[in-house]
Amino acid sequence: MSSAPVPTIPHHSLLVFLLQVAVLLLLATALGQLAARFHLPAIVGELLAGVIVGPSLLSHVWPALADWLLPKEPGQLHLLDAVGQLGVVLLVGITGMELKFDLVRRRGATAVRVSLAGLLLPLGLGVGMGYLLPASLIPGGTSPTVFSLFLGVAMCVTAIPVIAKTLIDMNLLHRDIGQLTLAAGVFDDVVGWFLLSIVSAMATAGLTTGTIATALLYPVGVVVTAWLVGRPLVKWALRAAGRSASPAPTIAVVTLIVLLGAAATQALRLEAVFGAFVCGVLIGTSGELDGKKLAPLRTTVLAFLAPVFFATAGIRMDLSALARPTVLATACAVLAVAILGKFVGAYVGAKMSGLGRWEALALGAGMNCRGVIEIVVAMVGLQLGVLGAETYTIIILVAIVTSLMAPPILRFATARIDENAEAEMARADTMTRDLASQPPASV
Repeated sequence: MSSAPVPTIPHHSLLVFLLQVAVLLLLATALGQLAARFHLPAIVGELLAGVIVGPSLLSHVWPALADWLLPKEPGQLHLLDAVGQLGVVLLVGITGMELKFDLVRRRGATAVRVSLAGLLLPLGLGVGMGYLLPASLIPGGTSPTVFSLFLGVAMCVTAIPVIAKTLIDMNLLHRDIGQLTLAAGVFDDVVGWFLLSIVSAMATAGLTTGTIATALLYPVGVVVTAWLVGRPLVKWALRAAGRSASPAPTIAVVTLIVLLGAAATQALRLEAVFGAFVCGVLIGTSGELDGKKLAPLRTTVLAFLAPVFFATAGIRMDLSALARPTVLATACAVLAVAILGKFVGAYVGAKMSGLGRWEALALGAGMNCRGVIEIVVAMVGLQLGVLGAETYTIIILVAIVTSLMAPPILRFATARIDENAEAEMARADTMTRDLASQPPASV
């Protein structure tokens, strides 16, 4: 006896889904372009698109339309989520492909010192703050330790795509301070994704000695396996795809590698974005990638899938929650800790490397930019149930405010960095590399 065929998507559900994507893409594109015209990150406008049609605005202004466009049925919203998840997985994969690891090698110890100080201080402050927040803001059933660790990770990440775009727009990418900021950001990104995968595994499996050990070992195992087994396979697949003059095989292979990597880490109960990032790094460092052939994929992701993802992230914000004094006070405290931790951490790391105060301030401004990565972290926290609507909204606000802060502070600080200071910075890096390369003195 043959089983009945699976029913297709209902007519009305498909209609609503198509209109949801169309409305979000229209608003995200228009508001993103408007933000760019005012020299703001496009992501601010894309998030605002979701805020407009979500519970923050449309639900209060026109409840009937809001309920029709965004019905409370999980199945309907999951269709939109699926598009957003595809977008963020590919976006993170592209981010991994575009990381310039030669920057870290070139700027060496200075970049690592700045990055570590800028990671550890906000991580510690974020974890400490997580334990101090009102219990009403922690979702029921969530371990305070997991919540605090997650908040710490959210406080310590940096957004390479937003930093790079800001430096390009301000014509700072070629300067030493721009290169050093990017190098430190690359290190930040790698450690941030690693920490996110660990905390996500803890949130999924609970806090026992075995699950903590597994949460620590699985990401290491993924990276080692990817390097030893995945790297040669990726090189072979890209080389085979590259033989075609058409970009289609290369785009298909790159997309397939990123999706399979995301599926692998999702199966291990880490996070899909971690696998996408690792595979993106493998692709970018393979030496077999023709960047020009990837242009259509990059355009599709950045012009369509990513804006829809950021708009869906905005839908889940509820700015009306800030009307409650407890939530507003918490938002101000978290924002202050996030900014202070990054600036002080980067400043300390810069001073340890012998840099001046203006260089340290510029590094702090660049590293403080959370942007895309913080939004991904917040979405992961919401999906895992670690964050509630209020804490999710607070973390998205941190991403927006810190992204808006970066350009004016960078402009102010870099205007005060003279060429002599940048020459000293380059000489300090050279001396550090020379000392590291010398053989140890015999006793």
